[in-house]
Formats: sequence, C-alpha cells, structure tokens
Amino acid sequence: MATIKIFDQNKQETGETTLAPEVFEVAARPEILNFVVRSQMAARRSGTHNAKTRAQVSGGGNKPWKQKGTGRARAGSNRSPIWRGGAIVFGPVPRDYGFKVNKKIRELAMKMALSSKLQSNSMLVVNKIDLDEPKTRLFAAIANKLGLEKALIVTPEENETLVRSSRNIPGIATTTPAQLNVLEILDCKQLVILEGAIKPIESRFIKGEA
Repeated sequence: MATIKIFDQNKQETGETTLAPEVFEVAARPEILNFVVRSQMAARRSGTHNAKTRAQVSGGGNKPWKQKGTGRARAGSNRSPIWRGGAIVFGPVPRDYGFKVNKKIRELAMKMALSSKLQSNSMLVVNKIDLDEPKTRLFAAIANKLGLEKALIVTPEENETLVRSSRNIPGIATTTPAQLNVLEILDCKQLVILEGAIKPIESRFIKGEA
C-alpha cells in the first residue's frame, strides 16, 4: 500500500495516510486515458452550428427568367447554392459530438489518472483549509504557502467559502469526489486532496466501501 504525507494549510507536515492500491497504484495505459479524455472533450462541444438549406433560405419563389431565349444559363431559383445569397450545400447541422464510454473504462481511466499524479509526486494531501470568510486574499496566502500554481482542489463536499475565495485566482479550481473526472485530473499540475475526501474517492471505485 502506498502512503503519502499529510500537511496543514501552512505546509507543515502533520502525519501520513495510507492510500488504497486498487485506486492509487494502477499502471497507466495511454490509449485508455486518451479515449476517455476525447469523450469528455467531445461532450463539451455545443454542436449548435447550423447552415440554411434551400428549404430554409428566404426568397426564390419565382423563376428568375424564362427557360429559353434569354441567352443566359437556365435558372430555377435565385436561392440556388451557386447564387450569391443562396443556400449552402452539405453545410453543418446541429449534432451531438459525444460518444459512449463504458462505465468500467471510465473508472479504470480515473484510477490511472489518480495513480499517475501520485507516481509523479504531483499529489498533495492537506488535512483542511480553513477560511474565516470568502476572501481571495486569504486563500491566495494559503495557496502561496502550499506552492499552488495550476491546481485542482478536491474537497469532501461543496465548500462555498473555498469556491468563492479561489475562483478569481487563475489556474485554481475546486471539485468534489462525486464530480472528479479524468480530464480535470490530467489537466492540472497539482492535485490537492483534502484528507476527508480520500475515503469518498476510494469508495467510488472499491465495491463494498461505504
């Protein structure tokens, strides 16, 4: 079993804790991580792009000129795709870019992402972060002591004070064990887990854990 040191918000060591090997000691497979990350990024695409077809472009009710005798090419509508102001041929239409990823694959990728942060010494466990009030300067002082740059902070549950204190600091994001995902983990330089969030994270992937 892997052990990791626990620090307080002043970066003073307060002890250590044991991490479940089923979650934090899983060998990474790039193809699985890539597959899950692509699915998350695809799901974020709005897919609202749209171009009007001939049925949607206004105008074009009358034939511009008679079929023969004008010396010009035949034309049936001034909203033809070859006319200025006409319709678009095979233009983009609203669509959903997301694709399905099996639950077991998603869970495996999460374990790999967490394990990679531990193996690269990019994971920091903090016993708690106490803020008297939601002030950016108060959290900025704590972040400076902990040496946080581009960090993802995992709290046991929603912490409105911490969220409001950290949201104006570039590169800092907060989440909970239930909302934690592969893309956020891999995108951050430092994964900061509050001590109380370790068990909830492990219980997501270890059957029988409460």
